[in-house]
Amino acid sequence: IYKDWLYAEINDKIVRYKLSPGSIVPKDPPETVVSDLPLGGDHPMHPFVIDTKGQMFVDVATRTNACQGENRVPHSPGIVPCEELVTRGGVWLYDANKTDQKFSPADRYATGIRNAEGLTVDSAGRVFATQHGRDQLHANWPELYKPEEEATQPAEELMLLKRGGDYGWPECYYDAIQKKLVLAPEYGGDGGKKVGICAEKIPPVAAFPSHWGPNGAVIYNQKEFPRHYQGGVFIAFHGSWNRAPYPQGGYNIVYQGLSGEHASGGCEIFADGFAGAIKTPDKAEHRPSGVAVASDGALFVSDVWA
Repeated sequence: IYKDWLYAEINDKIVRYKLSPGSIVPKDPPETVVSDLPLGGDHPMHPFVIDTKGQMFVDVATRTNACQGENRVPHSPGIVPCEELVTRGGVWLYDANKTDQKFSPADRYATGIRNAEGLTVDSAGRVFATQHGRDQLHANWPELYKPEEEATQPAEELMLLKRGGDYGWPECYYDAIQKKLVLAPEYGGDGGKKVGICAEKIPPVAAFPSHWGPNGAVIYNQKEFPRHYQGGVFIAFHGSWNRAPYPQGGYNIVYQGLSGEHASGGCEIFADGFAGAIKTPDKAEHRPSGVAVASDGALFVSDVWA
């Protein structure tokens, strides 16, 4: 909700519905804010967030896992240059106060982002985004990665978005053990030793266990919770499939403290037990997907499944 409008993503569009005073049910047809957003591929969704100035940051995630010539095929090299980055793999900026805007490569705000599912804005106007790390390091490059590294690499991320910033995809991934960006095997990486051009990319503010699947994110800007939780970010992790056959992780709500542009300490699990007895995408009872903070300070959690 921004001003007196309810904004929603519908396929290749972001639309808005006018909210009448005293009613939560829109009476008029929606107005199109942005259209022609790219669809298809591995990540066809377009999460977005609107700041107090009406700037609307829209994630246009990648069509593939790592911009290979053949997606998710063992030993398929990365495309150079990665053509996807013309229209995918980043965050775009639009004006929430305007209608009938058309998607254009010229409106890119930041690049090199595989899948920024969670977007949130702090009180200073800084925009943070969660990042789903890439998959199948061992499956596609078994000579470079041990079987257990399918479950332990790479890290999930929380990024601070900056205009013109490059966060490394597809050439780089964030190594969960070394805590740095390293060169991906599709682009000449050797299993985590080479850094190459990744030294020039922007590292995350915070990192989380591999393949937990960070979706919704929200800055806690109220005072109902203890001071410890004020000003930091809550993240909904909906879990993944890529840890198999090792135990899956995530399916929880995590809190990450922030101090300005930086993380303050490590992350902590705030709420768990959503999945029930079995933590898999097809058998979990619930998979946290979205988080929102109400004006009374309550934290709401949505489920990826109806």
